[in-house]
Amino acid sequence: MIIEGKEVKRVKILTTGYIRQLLQGTLTQGSDEMIIKHGAYRLKQVRHQHTILFVKRKIVNWDTLKPYFPIVIVSDKPIELKTDMQNVTIIKVDDLDASYWRFIHAYRAMIDIPVIAVTGTSGKTTTKEIIYHLLSEKLNVAHTNSTNNSRTEHLKHLLSMGPETEVAVFETAVGAPGDLTNASAYLKPTIGIITNIGEHHLNYCKTIEGYIAAKGELCKALEPNGTLIVNADDKNIRTLDLKNFTGKLITFGLHARSDFQARDISFSSNGMFMTVIHLNKQYKMYVPGLGEHQVYNALAAIAAVNCIGIKISSLTERLKTFEPMNKQIQVVEGINNSIIIDDTWSITTTSLAAALKVLKAVGTSKKKIAVIGTITDLGSWGYIIHEHAGKILAKSEIDVLITIGEHARIMADYVEMCNTVSEVYACTNHHRAYELLKILTNKNTITLIKGDMYSDSIKELAKLARKKNNDDQ
Repeated sequence: MIIEGKEVKRVKILTTGYIRQLLQGTLTQGSDEMIIKHGAYRLKQVRHQHTILFVKRKIVNWDTLKPYFPIVIVSDKPIELKTDMQNVTIIKVDDLDASYWRFIHAYRAMIDIPVIAVTGTSGKTTTKEIIYHLLSEKLNVAHTNSTNNSRTEHLKHLLSMGPETEVAVFETAVGAPGDLTNASAYLKPTIGIITNIGEHHLNYCKTIEGYIAAKGELCKALEPNGTLIVNADDKNIRTLDLKNFTGKLITFGLHARSDFQARDISFSSNGMFMTVIHLNKQYKMYVPGLGEHQVYNALAAIAAVNCIGIKISSLTERLKTFEPMNKQIQVVEGINNSIIIDDTWSITTTSLAAALKVLKAVGTSKKKIAVIGTITDLGSWGYIIHEHAGKILAKSEIDVLITIGEHARIMADYVEMCNTVSEVYACTNHHRAYELLKILTNKNTITLIKGDMYSDSIKELAKLARKKNNDDQ
């Protein structure tokens, strides 16, 4: 397979013997011929047979592991075995941590395919999914499943790049400083994407500047000849220090001059029409999913796919068939013949502003209601960020605001103070919010329900507000 002008170098099949030699370990039980397909460094991560498990304990819970035999155990301590352990191979090493990272670096060094890492405050999951959709029609693609982007998943993602993999795309999240650096130690991306940088995870990053720097770790993580793809319209991305970045920089955007730019953007019932401009050529495209933010996601994906040698002209038909993710700007029929926009996947000030733009565009002739939940992971920044969200809401031209949760009340208080929204309600739970919606909604209303997937109140309200669920009761 030729991608980006060179032949893809396949990953070799891993055997116990190869790993033992790599780790300079001693085979104390089992066979050098066992094939390794999965990896783990915690007992609860073992979910498959043919797993290599790096353990620090002498005693292993064999009853828990037995369904996943055959298995390989790597340890720097003597392992206490039961009598019937023919399907257990044990490699003894001098230093477990050093052996673990020797294994990681050696395996990654065997991979010579495009590896794309996607990060950003909002849009990273959708951008990753669009890239996967565009590539998977003709290529074998390793990818992050849904939003499984935690630091405990990195080894799994690394080993998902097997002998048949031709390209990989992974979502890389930031919960704290060092997260992207850690992810990149495993994945060593050749292409990095930063969709945008807003205000999030300030409980660990402490300041906006700290969060921007944490996202900026992706720039340093790329190889010297790597490619960085960034949103040229994002003011926080423009503050990143790129003077030491030696790779290729590619930009996308709607307003600032960009390598991949979208113009003539318009809404349809379920998606966005746009004209993509690249190297003075124009490509008329349609991307499913509502909102300008979806255009940004598609532009980033198109730029990444083009980087590995796929012609833009060949993407038009495939892009049309992309299926937006559930509960992300999902327009459905609501109670009292109203329209509901279910956007209960996540909430940041960045995604809130994007969702309100969709509400305004789709609900031009309707009464607009916004039901907003609490923004999480803010630490001591909770009041300031919720007040910022209140400013966004106050300028949004909505008719009714309903907030759910104690911190969300800060938004309601700010909007009420501005006196720009005719009706403002601050609710402690979804029950009161639902009673309000039953009174306020009709065929001439459109309601945005915006919150976090971990908020039971927001999820329950979105479920109740859908007409089909209401009819089933």
